[in-house]
Amino acid sequence: MEPRWKGKGFKAKALAEPMSKIVSQLQSSLIQSDAHGLLTGCTVLIAVKPEQTDLLDRACFGKRIVTAEKDNEWFQLGLEEAFYLCFSLKCLKVVGDDKCPKNDVELWQCMISRKPNFPDFYKAYSHLRMKNWVVKSGLNYGVDFVAYRHHPSLVHSEYAVLVLSEGEDEGNGRLRLWSDLHCTTRVSGSVVKTLLVLRITKNGNDVASPSCLEKYTVVERTIRRWHPEQCREDNMIGENRTKQQEALGKASLKTKFTQKHDVKLKPGLVGIERGQKCLGLAKCGELILAKKKMFVGNLEMHLY
Repeated sequence: MEPRWKGKGFKAKALAEPMSKIVSQLQSSLIQSDAHGLLTGCTVLIAVKPEQTDLLDRACFGKRIVTAEKDNEWFQLGLEEAFYLCFSLKCLKVVGDDKCPKNDVELWQCMISRKPNFPDFYKAYSHLRMKNWVVKSGLNYGVDFVAYRHHPSLVHSEYAVLVLSEGEDEGNGRLRLWSDLHCTTRVSGSVVKTLLVLRITKNGNDVASPSCLEKYTVVERTIRRWHPEQCREDNMIGENRTKQQEALGKASLKTKFTQKHDVKLKPGLVGIERGQKCLGLAKCGELILAKKKMFVGNLEMHLY
């Protein structure tokens, strides 16, 4: 599936400023400012300066919270986003209710206590982020994440991402029935997205610390609905038949016009007569109606 850019020139804009460059700028800025986040519930709140607000927006981390403060902007990060900034990029420190910064293991345990399947979700999130995909919540589409090639203001998301833990697609997990798979692919197709299934395998490792992530494996599978009409042996015949029908339609339109306006066709020129008065000449053109010029079909009429 080709990227669906939201406007003319947006592709060039994205290529001129790749997401990896923006994330690197954000990383440097947060390290210099010694940024801290507050873990509250299933989110992390972070206060940043105005210049960092722009970087967080462009890098697509979290969402802005409107407050009355003038000096700082507040952002709300998801658990996967906060841990990615803290553990993978090493540019954010997270504190708890005791106001003390948590190390990687402590923060990892806090995340799991709030979200039991956090290890699998984080592995999937970081797997896509490290490939410079923008990853956002997919709750609106009935999946876990949606993946964008660049900023959502420039391009539509290409993948609806479903995260399957080891053994979840066997037994009583998601996609255990064909009806589940059919419904998911139908919803994804209706919003012009390809279903991407990421199957996370732990390979016998526990979740005691984030170091286990190095031994996790991710298997990618894209699933699309099968369209029989696109796979027939006579597909080329059907395409040729369609082209012939289009040609016949244009010829029919031209015939109806000449009959209605009494047009006499000559090689290279077309004369239009009504009674005894000649109205003009014609050559190749398009279908447009103007004050002193009329285009119909592939004829251009100059009126005098």
